[in-house]
Order: sequence, then structure tokens, then C-alpha cells
Amino acid sequence: MKLVFVGADHEVTGSCHYLEAAGKHMLVDYGMEQGKNVFENVPLPVQESLIDYVFLTHAHVDHSGLLPLLYARGFRGQVFATEATAKLCSIMLRDCAHIQAMEAEWKNRKAKRSESLAVSEPIYTMEDAEGLIKRLVPCHYGQEIQVCEGVKIRFTDIGHLLGSSSIEVWLTEEGSQKKVVFSGDVGNKNKPLLRSPIHTKDADYVVMESTYGDRSHGAENPDYVHELAAILKETFDRGGNVVIPSFAVGRTQEMLFYLRKVKVERLVEGHEDFPVYVDSPLAVEATGIFEESKWECFDGEALELVKAKINPIGFAGLKLAITSQESIDINFNDQPKVIISASGMCEAGRIRHHLKHNLWRPESTILFVGYQAVGTLGRLLVEGVDEVRLFGEPIQVRAQIRKLVGMSGHADKEGLIEWLGGFEEKPKKVFLVHGEDSVCNVFAECLKVEHGYRTYAPYSGTIFNLATGKLEYEAVPVPVQKTKHSILSGVYARLLAAAQRLMNLVKRSDGMPNKDMAKFADQINSLCDKWQV
Repeated sequence: MKLVFVGADHEVTGSCHYLEAAGKHMLVDYGMEQGKNVFENVPLPVQESLIDYVFLTHAHVDHSGLLPLLYARGFRGQVFATEATAKLCSIMLRDCAHIQAMEAEWKNRKAKRSESLAVSEPIYTMEDAEGLIKRLVPCHYGQEIQVCEGVKIRFTDIGHLLGSSSIEVWLTEEGSQKKVVFSGDVGNKNKPLLRSPIHTKDADYVVMESTYGDRSHGAENPDYVHELAAILKETFDRGGNVVIPSFAVGRTQEMLFYLRKVKVERLVEGHEDFPVYVDSPLAVEATGIFEESKWECFDGEALELVKAKINPIGFAGLKLAITSQESIDINFNDQPKVIISASGMCEAGRIRHHLKHNLWRPESTILFVGYQAVGTLGRLLVEGVDEVRLFGEPIQVRAQIRKLVGMSGHADKEGLIEWLGGFEEKPKKVFLVHGEDSVCNVFAECLKVEHGYRTYAPYSGTIFNLATGKLEYEAVPVPVQKTKHSILSGVYARLLAAAQRLMNLVKRSDGMPNKDMAKFADQINSLCDKWQV
């Protein structure tokens, strides 16, 4: 009965954890890394075809984006997720596959022009995404699900995204039962549309995110509506556009909620009828899923509007750009406007075209409304870079760069501590993941010293025995810049993982019969002799 940390360890993205119990191989999330990749991730401890189940906390790509790759490499098990998460994944994973194909095509055209022999292939195809989507098992919040003998799960609303959840996992093996709770991404309180995080009462072990474990978002009830209205008025008075890089799922719908209030209360004097463009086919589809899921997922304020037959995220002047031509036309319209487009970190998608048309304009504003990972274009802009390159061209940054401070789907330090405090008894150990390197360590120390928790911030490859409550293998950090390989293509990473597994096996060999240990040692020495090491 063991837990292996695979991804988002001392990093914010690429979440993945491996469980082995009751003769089954299981994953909790399998996400893409976004932005700068700081540390190497070990490969999965077993072949993808041997994975029996995946338990998915939510649909964001850094938690779900590699699931089609899992399918491409032989996975044919079941993926358990909430109903809303399953619906969102059905569009988001297709969108990921489309982006992979488009990027590979672009790279191949570029290589052909330079007479390079290099050929790029997408890491997975649309067929892989479709195959994975068929493996999704929609579940209700609060329902105890007997996955198989020895494995039971339950999803609890964590308030981060439509359908997002913490997951309780009960594991039973050889008469011993342990309960592990995976927090997923803990939501920020008092957000529009979604409920605040619901607490879990008990756990033996907790695997917890720490994205904002070193900071506070500020005021508990910030007035985003009037702050947004002020930014709109300043920008429109200058004759510019307000460009909002926004995640297509979650943040876009929140912004529509705030913009509806701005419109209804006519807060932008002299520009009351300003248009709002949502330029993201994915965001448009996701907005439809939000409306479908309102009864199970919306908070009280949003439900009151729904009961009054008012769409909480719809209003006059809202325009949806679906086709490429509709997207292009936005930038040839001189009327001051709001443009909401993905991706939220400016790494891909239509937002880069809108930045190209607006970054050099001092009258425009680029408004950031979410977390910007290290190494992303969004992070560079927030940190004040003077020039960026878009589509191979240098672009001067003359637009106003603004940020709605504290507007995050993640709980801050206080919110994380409050969620953890919901356990009636302190868990035996709290594992801190899903945070930047220094943040994991700072938050682990805070929980230990100030609140009395037993904490540990593991690196990728760490193995914890759930039955004995002890570490079987404590991994060390392997910086990416030293190896220049990735989880998908790094031969070095595969070799490192094999070495770590071998060392773990060597440690466990104590107590084996002497003849077996001697045979094992001979095999290792023979391999070393063969490779002259």
C-alpha cells in the first residue's frame, strides 16, 4: 500500500500522484506542465497499460491534460470525476489535442522552410482524446463509490472550478485500512458563481496544494466590480481596449459575472454600452456547461438570479467570436471594447494576436485576472518587461499592465489553513505539493511550527508506505536545466527513475536469503561490467 509522488512536486503544474493498493494501480490526476519546468518528473512507476483507475480532481489542463497520452500508451481503465468535470473534460481534452496538432503542423512548416529534417508529432491525437473521454465515469458530490474491492472514493466540492473536488480515498489491504485525502486545488472563498470549499472531517494522510501558501490575497471581500469599472472607464476615456487574458474555463465566466454587474449598474460613465468580446470557442462551450450545471454547482447568489430567470453570465453587448474571421475582425473595430481571450497565461491561442495588436498602444490596458506561472509570457508582462516577441516580431510594451489583486481560483495562505483546520483530528502527515519550490518549504514550516502539523514537501519520485507510515524512498531534486529532458521524451529521466527503483529494491533486500542477495548483487555487477561503469 504505497503513494508515489510523480508531478507538481515543488512545482505548480503537472499534478500527478500514484497509488498502489489492493492489487490495483491508480493515479490521482495526470496533468500537463505549463510555463517553466523546474525539476524533472519521474515517469509513472508502472506501464500506462497497467493503470486500472484515475481519480480526477478537476478539469484544468495542469491536472487533466496528459490523460489522452495515458490512453495513447495503452490505458484502458476508468477515469472517475464529477459530472461537471467530465463534461468540461469532453471539450478541454479535445481542445488540447487540436492545439497539439496545430503546433506540430506549424513546427513542420517552419522546418520545411529551413530545409530541416526534423519532424514534429503531437504528443497525442484527437483519437486519443476521444478514446479517453469514453473512459470517463461521471459521479455526484458526496456519493461514496466502491471502485473495486479494497478501494472506495468520494468527491467533495472544493470551490476552485465548476465540478472541482477534493477526493477521499479509502484503501484496504490485508486487513489494514488507510484514508488519504487529496485536496485538489482549494478554492478561494466568496467567489462568484461557485460555492466556497466544503471541509472534510477525517483522514490518515492529506496531500495538499500550496500554490499561495506564502501569501494573502488581501481583503476578504474585495470590490472587484467597482475596481473593474474604474479600469474600464480610464481605458475607454483614452480610446483604448481592455484585453483580459483569461482561462477559458472558470475565470472567463467569473469575469462575465462581474461585467454583467458593471453593465446593470451602469458604472462606466460615458461608455455604458461598451461591447464585450469573448474570443475563445472553448470558453463559449464551457459557458454552456456552466449553465447546464447550475443546480449542482452554483452558489446562493447565482442561484437567486437563475430563479429570477436572469442569466448570471449574460448581458446586452456580449459578443461571441467563434470563427477565425470573427476573431480577426475584433482588432479592426476602433470602438473601445473589452476582449476576453485564452490562454490565461498568454502561452498560446488567440490572446497572442490581441496582445500583438494592443501591447504597443499606450491607450490600451492588459488586465491580468489570474496566476501567471514562472516562465510564461503573462509572468513576464506582470513583472514589467519592456519588450516581448510575438510571432517572431519584437513588440514594445507600452500598454498599461494591470492586475486585479487577489482574484484567484486558489485559496490564499489563510484559506488553506482554514481548509486544513476542518479536519476534526490532525492527520498523521500532510504532504505539500502543487507550489513553487520555496513556497512548499515555507508553508510546510508554517504548518509545522505555528499549527502543529507533521508536514513534508516531497520531490518527484518520493515513495511513502501508507501501511507503515514511513518513507520508503526520499527523492532528491533533479533540475531540468542540468539534463535538458522532459517527462515525455527524456531518456535521462527514465534512467533516473529506474535507478531510484533499483535503490529502493536494494534497501528492501535486507532480510532476503543470502543466496538471493548474492544472486541479485551478481546481476547488478554483471550489468555494470557490461556497460563498463
